[in-house]
Amino acid sequence: LNRMNKVYEERRDVLIDGLNKLGWPVKKPKATFYVWARLPKKNKSSIEFAKAVLDKADIIITPGIGFGDNGEGYVRFALTVSKERIGEALGRLKKVL
Repeated sequence: LNRMNKVYEERRDVLIDGLNKLGWPVKKPKATFYVWARLPKKNKSSIEFAKAVLDKADIIITPGIGFGDNGEGYVRFALTVSKERIGEALGRLKKVL
């Protein structure tokens, strides 16, 4: 359990630190393998933003609206891939931000 916690903590840190460096301010969650982030651009819905990320950067993120009305304005990232893949995705995310 401790080993897996460390793996997810490292993945979280790579994602959050990378998003912040790209100018997308996101706080580090304390205990989850998902990261919820407020949309960096207010002019799109969570579905529109997630589609743009998929179309332009080949990254799948989940629109917050899929979890109910209160999820609108957010997207959810899953920490289910390696730190290296997260780093690669951050590089491609620049195309959208």
